[in-house]
Amino acid sequence: MNVMDALNDLDAHFAWLAIGLVLAIAEMAIPGMFLIWMAGAALITGVLVWLLPIGFPLQILIFALLSLIAVFAGRKYLARHPVIGADPLMNRRAARSVGETVVVIQAIIGGSGRVRLGDSEWLARGDDAAPGTRLRIVGADGVVLIVAPIPH
Repeated sequence: MNVMDALNDLDAHFAWLAIGLVLAIAEMAIPGMFLIWMAGAALITGVLVWLLPIGFPLQILIFALLSLIAVFAGRKYLARHPVIGADPLMNRRAARSVGETVVVIQAIIGGSGRVRLGDSEWLARGDDAAPGTRLRIVGADGVVLIVAPIPH
C-alpha cells in the first residue's frame, strides 16, 4: 500500500480535523493570531464533512470561505478587544527604569553623555552634568535614557 492509497482510504473529516489540529499547534509555536482562525475553519469544515456528503472541491471552497470569514472577523474582534500583556514594559528595560537614580560616568556635555544604571552603562541625554553627579531617569528614547537633576 502506497501513500496515495492510504490518503484515499482516510475519511475526509479526520483529515480536516487533523489539519485544524496542526494549524492550532502551529499558532502556539509561531504566535501571530492568524493560524488559529484557520484552524477553526478547518475544524468546522471537518464537522460539516462528517455530517454531510460533501465532495472534495466543495470542501476546499468551504474551508477557504470559512478561513476568510474567520480571519477578518478575528482581526476585527482583536482590533476592538486588544490583548493587553500583564507587564507592558517587560521587554523595555529603559522605559522600565523611569524614576531610578543614575550616576554620570562620562560628562553630559551638549546634552549627551553616559550614565551608570545598576551594573551597566547607558547613553544619556539631559542637562550638562559632571561625572559623579546623581540624576533621575525621567524617560527613554529607545536605548537612550533621558535624565534630569534630582529635585531637593
